[in-house]
Amino acid sequence: MSVRRPEHKAPPELYYNDEEARKYTSSSRMITIQQELSERALELMSLPEDTSCFILDIGCGSGLSGEILTDNDHVWVGVDISHAMLKVAKEREVEGDLILLDMGQGLGFRAGTFDAAMSISAIQWLCNADKKSHSPPKRLYQFFSSLYAALKRGSRAVFQFYPENGDQIELITQQAMRAGFTGGLVVDHPESTKAKKMHLVLFTGGGQPLPKGLGTENAATGNTISNEERRLRIKQARGKPLKKSRQWIQDKKERRRRQGKQTREDSKFSGRKRNSKF
Repeated sequence: MSVRRPEHKAPPELYYNDEEARKYTSSSRMITIQQELSERALELMSLPEDTSCFILDIGCGSGLSGEILTDNDHVWVGVDISHAMLKVAKEREVEGDLILLDMGQGLGFRAGTFDAAMSISAIQWLCNADKKSHSPPKRLYQFFSSLYAALKRGSRAVFQFYPENGDQIELITQQAMRAGFTGGLVVDHPESTKAKKMHLVLFTGGGQPLPKGLGTENAATGNTISNEERRLRIKQARGKPLKKSRQWIQDKKERRRRQGKQTREDSKFSGRKRNSKF
């Protein structure tokens, strides 16, 4: 028996009501999944080392993905259509500025505002026509056009998403390219039903190579390396915490504190409160 996808049950602003928003944010399973997906998106954005970037988190929800950005010393703005999700994010005192909007109507930011953009499990919602006036191709194009304008040239946008079928992948990718982006699909662990994850990696400038998916390093020889095996090998080889891991971030912050440099507090629940707009 197939499980109905969330986007088939109700529009996102209705599906993620107060009850669903709190249940989603209190689930240890969902927290872990969001953390892993956000860390992977951050890796695919390939941001400059030791540089605090200004990032747009699209479909930020209750701020679980944004906390990963904060932990890596980035500043971010989160947008979401669910008032309930943003309310929970505000209660959790996440560091990002929060904006309530329907991304299918366009983002409305000034040109060249952001260094990068990320989105976790959100873009597929635009493939649904929740109202008679909704045209998925038009809404996707409106969204991608406004995003392209809001990003600095040479930057990246990374979308982790759960397409329902190949037609959705084609529709989303086609409208992104029509809006001016280059790039394509990066698939992690393509041979695994459970671990397979899809990322649309978009560039605002040409000439950038598309990253390789995890679990594909030795696919030609039939000896696929899993994500966990890859991380373990790197850790053993270097004899130090994995880059971008929690321990790596904590060690980096401790070094900055010893040097007398201004350092962000841990973001889990003790982050500095920023003004929220919604």
